[in-house]
Amino acid sequence: MRVSQTTRRLTIAFVGLALIFLYAPILTNFVFSLNSDRFPTIPLGDFTLDWYRLILADALVIDAFKNTIKVALIVAPIATAMGFAAAYADYRFDFIGKKLVLIFALMPPLIPLVVIGLSMLAYLSRIGLSGTLPAVIVSHIVLTSPFAMAIIRLRFSQIDGDLEFAAQNLGASNWRAFREVIIPATKTSILAAFLLCMAVSFDEYAVTWFVGGLEETSSVRILSFLQSAVSPRINAIGSITFVTSISLILGAQFLVLRRLTKEAS
Repeated sequence: MRVSQTTRRLTIAFVGLALIFLYAPILTNFVFSLNSDRFPTIPLGDFTLDWYRLILADALVIDAFKNTIKVALIVAPIATAMGFAAAYADYRFDFIGKKLVLIFALMPPLIPLVVIGLSMLAYLSRIGLSGTLPAVIVSHIVLTSPFAMAIIRLRFSQIDGDLEFAAQNLGASNWRAFREVIIPATKTSILAAFLLCMAVSFDEYAVTWFVGGLEETSSVRILSFLQSAVSPRINAIGSITFVTSISLILGAQFLVLRRLTKEAS
């Protein structure tokens, strides 16, 4: 069906307005992080990087960023490995209660973060981990592994289930068939899942606030600033966090789109 020029223009205008509505607050955050005035007012003051210099000179902010990076680098490979294992089990094996297991495996992102935070706090307190960095790591693994599973499971749904068996029939061992058939076919999705897990961990706030105690991440540090006073340092930290998270997400999206383009060609 041919789309009229008017309909096309209206669609583009609607999408443009939706994007402006979504990203205007983020753009405003960037602008005020570079504004010399302490309070977000119009007209703007002079251009400055002082707020970024202040947070980079703040030991608490630096420690929060270090914790954020440390947690993300530990969480991402573990969550990706768990997600891959779950997706591969779904792809290769049939067992009783399989659908129920999948529902529970993919459920954490659907549960309100406050509920997860309170539940993780209660459980981790009982085993003596609450208020520590390992508690944050465990909680982030619970939150991110379903994302890894979903991405890799989608890739497995596009792979012929007989390829691995064909390799075994041709003399390959189970491990060799897995290494030379499954891994090459899913490596792009594995890397995309890794980047997405890092992004989710880097940006996670609610559960971290419940279980982290004094072990702050960058998102929790923003709340600490908000509780004390309104400061452009919040805009600076938020800008750095957003740029990092969106870069990881765009990297994951780029890998998936590149794979789809190669398959289409």
